[in-house]
Amino acid sequence: MFLDATPDEDVRKESTTMQFHHHGYVSGDPRVQDAAGTGIGRPAALPDEVDVLIVGSGPAGMLLAAQMSQYPDITTRIIEKREGRLVLGQADGIQPRSVETFQAFGFAERIIAEAYNIGWMNFWGPDPEHPDQIVRTTRTADYAYDICEFPHLIVNQARVLDYFAEAAADGPGRIVPDYGVEFLGLTVHEEGEYPVEVRVRHVGEADERIVRAKYVVGCDGARSGVRQAIGRTHVGASAAHAWGVMDVLVNTDFPDWRTKCAINSKAGNILHIPREGGYLSRMYIDLGEVAADDDHRVRQTPIEEIIRRANAILHPYTLDVKQVAWHSVYEVGHRVTDGFDDVDPGVDRSPRVFLTGDACHTHSAKAGQGMNVSMQDGFNLGWKLGSVLSGRAPEALLATYGAERRPVAQQLIDFDREWSSLMARKPEEISDPNELATYYLATAEFPSGFMTQYTSSMITGTDAHQELAVGYPLGKRFKSAEVVRVGDGNVVHLGHHAKADGRWRVYAFGDRTGEALAAWAEEAAPVFARFTPADADADAVFDVKAVYQQPFEEVEVTTTPELFQPKTGPLGLTDWEKVYAAGPSKWCETDIFEARELSRGGVVIVVRPDQYVAAILPLDGVDELAKFLDGALLPAR
Repeated sequence: MFLDATPDEDVRKESTTMQFHHHGYVSGDPRVQDAAGTGIGRPAALPDEVDVLIVGSGPAGMLLAAQMSQYPDITTRIIEKREGRLVLGQADGIQPRSVETFQAFGFAERIIAEAYNIGWMNFWGPDPEHPDQIVRTTRTADYAYDICEFPHLIVNQARVLDYFAEAAADGPGRIVPDYGVEFLGLTVHEEGEYPVEVRVRHVGEADERIVRAKYVVGCDGARSGVRQAIGRTHVGASAAHAWGVMDVLVNTDFPDWRTKCAINSKAGNILHIPREGGYLSRMYIDLGEVAADDDHRVRQTPIEEIIRRANAILHPYTLDVKQVAWHSVYEVGHRVTDGFDDVDPGVDRSPRVFLTGDACHTHSAKAGQGMNVSMQDGFNLGWKLGSVLSGRAPEALLATYGAERRPVAQQLIDFDREWSSLMARKPEEISDPNELATYYLATAEFPSGFMTQYTSSMITGTDAHQELAVGYPLGKRFKSAEVVRVGDGNVVHLGHHAKADGRWRVYAFGDRTGEALAAWAEEAAPVFARFTPADADADAVFDVKAVYQQPFEEVEVTTTPELFQPKTGPLGLTDWEKVYAAGPSKWCETDIFEARELSRGGVVIVVRPDQYVAAILPLDGVDELAKFLDGALLPAR
């Protein structure tokens, strides 16, 4: 869109994609959805029986709770040993894919406003003329905006959890954490409606109690009790290198204090990351090799020594530390658990217990990936649990969680091992001063969160028609682009309309005349209806959108097929936000057909509830569409 409009033009920013009033007039905060199902009269006390029990309120757990709140007919509870909300989180790096996920949960704009936006990453190394001093060697633009429309952020993990907690509490299921409840152990029985028997107790009390669940999700961190309970172990080894980390308020003459930096000097290495708020920064300081007989004594390194090391590395610049908000020492470890659920190889049953986040993968913090990958674990699993428990999908769907997420965890470990190794090198080991910057840019797709590509399965089809949508690789996340909303002529990002509500998205890109698109809509409508409950809205399971090639002025919503004009809510109101047109137009410079290399003969793209491309089909491929959906979902009961 045009952001440099002349004074007599309106400067149009992307219009809101929030829809409400479809169930009647809303005068309050539209982000607060009506309570439904288990969200009505939700008991304060932890019930004896639940459908889903989430253990741990970290990034994966809170995202999962927010997702499950969209399934109010499913009883979901989340327990947390801590007595209240997290105040100071350790993780802070937010990759663009995570911000894209925040958009689906409704809080991207708000968290962007309070976060630090990484625009550049600078690299420092020894001054060739004065090797005991450092100089800036490279100034590199951050990768985020070259890859997607969302930024790379730094924000306290506690705030991320707050926003997910808000989404969970404001969703129809009204889910809030049960704080002060400790997980003790579990047993999975072969039979019974609630086959997982979980032992818990309230912190500070001696008495234990039993909670029975259909499914349990361990989001309880690197020392996961859930992982131990199902006999899973971390596989890998700790590297013999230690790092100190501190969040500090300082006065300094270092010129890049408010820019992300990788600093290499004769005295060691620093990864410096400015934090939100304009003053706070985080520093990862190289503490050197750890002796084999250290027995973790390095973890007792005092903060004064960490600050001294930082000043030595930054020479000739100095840090005058005014306050240390938080600090720690860690040894780099790279481990992946030997299974992401409780089903052993060769055993023919659906999983009942799942592991997410640090419970199944651990690594260094310097690549800024842990919280991000953990959240995607939760996003991947949440809609699958919701679909199975609501009767939309077979239990076999649950086995795809481990099959899809374990390879991603291994990619994370491999990337972090390489990045940590590069960061820890001594100056004499570096032949090219720009090598770290080159690696940073060359691998940008992974740290941005967009390298994940799921392979063919019951929910990811084949690439037989990939040539129809080159810009939407099968198994990768659906990459948004600007289009014109026909109903009001506003420019919107097509993907931003997709919310984390458990629905599948179907984008039908029209042919040149629109005739083939109309024929597709008529033939596909009964296919979608077969999976949609008779008493539900027509788009309750599939959110189908049309994108025409014609300018929006030449398209009338009221003359498009009924599939693109569904009636919604108890009043049966027409949804006017299903029909779009490709640019360019007065306010939109982008032609999505060109930008994403879409066939001018039309193409249908099916997108999973977690925003990954599931199928690419021609407009005359309704039989293929039906076959794919038959393998992924169950007919409506």
